[in-house]
Amino acid sequence: MPEHRDPAPASPAAPLSGPASGPGTAAKPARVPGSPSGSSSGAGPQSRPAPPPMRIPSLDALRGGALLLGVLLHAVMPFLPGVPWLVTDSRSSDAALVVVYVLHLFRMVLFMLLAGYFGRMVLNRRGAGAYLRDRATRIGLPLVGFWPIMAGLTVLALVTNQLLRSAGPLTQPPAPEGSGGDAEAGILALPTFHLWFLLLLLEIVLVNVAARAILVRIIGAHRAEKLISRAGGLLSSPAGVLIAAVPYALGLMAQGTMAGGIVEPRTLMPVAGASIAYTGAFLIGWALHARPEALRRLHRQWPAHLTCAVLLSILGFLGQHLVPLPVAAIVTAVAAWTWVYALLGLAGRVLDREIPAVRYLADASYWIYLMHLPLLLLVEVPLADLALPVIVKLTITLVVVVGVLLVSYDLFVRSTWLGAWLNGRRRPRALFARSQARSTSISLRSTA
Repeated sequence: MPEHRDPAPASPAAPLSGPASGPGTAAKPARVPGSPSGSSSGAGPQSRPAPPPMRIPSLDALRGGALLLGVLLHAVMPFLPGVPWLVTDSRSSDAALVVVYVLHLFRMVLFMLLAGYFGRMVLNRRGAGAYLRDRATRIGLPLVGFWPIMAGLTVLALVTNQLLRSAGPLTQPPAPEGSGGDAEAGILALPTFHLWFLLLLLEIVLVNVAARAILVRIIGAHRAEKLISRAGGLLSSPAGVLIAAVPYALGLMAQGTMAGGIVEPRTLMPVAGASIAYTGAFLIGWALHARPEALRRLHRQWPAHLTCAVLLSILGFLGQHLVPLPVAAIVTAVAAWTWVYALLGLAGRVLDREIPAVRYLADASYWIYLMHLPLLLLVEVPLADLALPVIVKLTITLVVVVGVLLVSYDLFVRSTWLGAWLNGRRRPRALFARSQARSTSISLRSTA
């Protein structure tokens, strides 16, 4: 099949623009900072500015990485000592506690920040109406369409676990404190499984677009843009990470417990902690996009952020239950956001150019995350009682689950209507492209 080529990635000196894989966008000429007319510099009046890149490789990789780390986090959950999970393994590991703690600190915060960053990009290019339609198609419809599939397959996995292992009554693990899992009844009590982030992101998008429209009506579009740009500059300053950590700390205090980080909603009912922390992350991404040089500032600061992230994570892990909640919340929040800022900076340095394998994984990550949980449980059930080391069980689980979902993505999603629905457009198959081209060539020769 012919190789698909996108516009070249932006140079470090160019303004960052273009969404990650998935949201459909319409390209518009890029503005050059400092140009009063917004036209490209060094071009004559008759020349056309080069179209901006449709993707930012480093942010695209981070978005996909945040989703794939969710698969790793759920794969580690059965090995947590003393923590109930949908499938509990016969072996446990203290190292699993560390892995889950660190991943849970920053993974969804990073994802929501990127959603805000790319959200403002799409809205500015296409308008609020098109942005909302795109979010409804790419977020709302997958939530509605995949929920029955996830519910059925997850129940199947739990029934299999019960029958094969005599695992006791078919019940979900108790809801963590602060998740709101025991407070609602009726339709609001429907479990959202691992798709909760789609519902929360859709709520954040709607609230943000409405708040933006009100702000523009009150103070005007120019002042509103100037205000968000100043916020982006402040957030990308050396002390910006401390400001970014405020909503996360408030979310922890609102939920009233540390629980290793922000507790996600388990049902259709929103919970205060997650709503505060992740809305804050979305708005921070929105503000960073309004400041063209913001990410380049963070690129220079990543060593300091990474050092602080490691030290604060150790401090937070060891002391989260030994100090008052406000102190623990501040340490945990700053640890989470120093991870986010460190990864933004490091990715900008290392992944500034497109790498085909990384781009492919970023494209596949949405499908993999949507479908991984029931398959993960079905693979974990027969392994749970085997006398194998934890690392061996974890490796088998990840290889099987990610392998099956990558193959299914390439065969049934990437070049089909599902790929257009989830990723914004169809793309040529990659894993099986050669075999397909070879079979086509043989067919042509036989007819010659």
